[in-house]
Amino acid sequence: MSSREKEQTIALSAVFQAAELVAVLAKTGKVDNESLQPLIESILVLSAPSTEDIYGGQWDCQTKLALGRRISRQALGKDRNSVNPDTLRYALSMIHLENKLSKAPQMLSAIGQKITQVEQKKDHYDSVLHENMIASISGMYQDTLSKLPFRIQVHGDSRFLQQPYIANQVRSILMSGIRAAMLWRQLGGKRWHLIFKRKALLHALESRN
Repeated sequence: MSSREKEQTIALSAVFQAAELVAVLAKTGKVDNESLQPLIESILVLSAPSTEDIYGGQWDCQTKLALGRRISRQALGKDRNSVNPDTLRYALSMIHLENKLSKAPQMLSAIGQKITQVEQKKDHYDSVLHENMIASISGMYQDTLSKLPFRIQVHGDSRFLQQPYIANQVRSILMSGIRAAMLWRQLGGKRWHLIFKRKALLHALESRN
């Protein structure tokens, strides 16, 4: 296992964790904050020594992305049918949308500026999961990514999706997934790797080092 493959699986785990949280939130109106927090925090990390550090560092990264790691192993392994189809669709859609974003330098610049603005608000609240922080990140998504021709269609229970706070959570999680998809691409990850490099990625996912 190369260090590059290890880093790729960290980013991929974050993509699948975001996809799973969106799928569950859209249908139940509930989200696991322990799985959500590292994803939201990652949006505000503009530079880090390593991919692990974006998600809490060498020791915490495994725990914080445990959900996404499990879903990734299932999606790439023999248990693919056990993965929620919506989760798979959201994960692939985030990778596709990020690819579109990578070709829009002005939008990338605008997102960078907005992240800086949101990061400056963080000290005013006790958590990045405060509703005002979530609303700011959701607004960032609406002002940028939702303007691209390709949009991620989220399916779920309209009773939940029509609630402003839950809709903001969904968009914030999607933003964190786009962040992870960007890392995946920057680390050399490509969509076809999910088919033709599955064995190498699974080996890296199953390693505890």
